[in-house]
Order: sequence, then C-alpha cells, then structure tokens
Amino acid sequence: MSEKLKQIINQQNDTQTESIDQSDDIVQLVGFVIGEEEFAIPILSIQEIIKPITWTRVPQVPPYVLGVFNLRGSVIPLIDLRRKFGLTPQNQNDETRFIVMRDEDDVAGFVIDRLTMAIRIKKTDIGPAPETMSGDDTMIDGVGKQDDRIITILKVKKLLERDF
Repeated sequence: MSEKLKQIINQQNDTQTESIDQSDDIVQLVGFVIGEEEFAIPILSIQEIIKPITWTRVPQVPPYVLGVFNLRGSVIPLIDLRRKFGLTPQNQNDETRFIVMRDEDDVAGFVIDRLTMAIRIKKTDIGPAPETMSGDDTMIDGVGKQDDRIITILKVKKLLERDF
C-alpha cells in the first residue's frame, strides 16, 4: 500500500473516531411548531408521527383534551397543544400532525400545527429554562440555540402527566 493511501486511511479513521467521541455531546430532537413558536422533544420519546385521524370525544375532561383515538388497538388520549399552551384553537390543515409520545408506560397523542425537522444540537448550545419558568412544574427542559433560531425543548414526562 502506498504511503499516500495509508495517510488517507489514517485521516479517515481519525475523523470517524472524533465524530464518535463528539456524538455523546449531541442531542437529537424533533422540532415542531405551535402557533408562532418552535418547540422540540427528544427523538427517542417519539413512538410515531401520523396524519390526523378520527377521534372520539370524552366527557368531563379539560378543554385541551380532545378525546381518544385508536392506534392499532391501543386507545390513546389526544391533547391539543395549542389549547394546553393557552393559544386560540385552530382548524386542522394539511400540515397538522399527531405526535405519539411515550415515556415508559405513559403514552399520549399531541396535535401540533406542523413538523419542522430533525434537529441535532450540541449540549453546550442548550441552556436551562428561563428563571421565571424553572422548577419541577415547568414543561420546559431547556432552550436550544441553533444559528439564528431559539428552540424551546419540552419535558416529555411533564407533557404526559395526567391532570384529568
């Protein structure tokens, strides 16, 4: 093998090793929009993302709980994040999606206005929740900075808590 080829192979191996080491410092999220704000959740908390399907209303639940829907034999509560966040309800359109989130045995579907993208962000680019929102009761896990965007990272465990 020529010296030049050995150098190229060694450089590739070094680059791969560096990217593996840095992967521990990267958080993978899925971004979505509610109203005018961009939010994100860890990609591993998502069971699936589907186009809206029919659901059944459930009596005596808070207004943000739209009802339940059947997903391959599982009955899952459906929560409208616009209403949960205190925004005006909006009719569903072509960009509306249901994100089914899971944390251990807790599962729920959430109505979002639209998906944005998969986001890879360095842990160093994620700051804590604002002081006015800190504490165990907040749904905000942190605030990510990427280029010129600010992304609010939500706590899936808090979103899935049943208060109804």
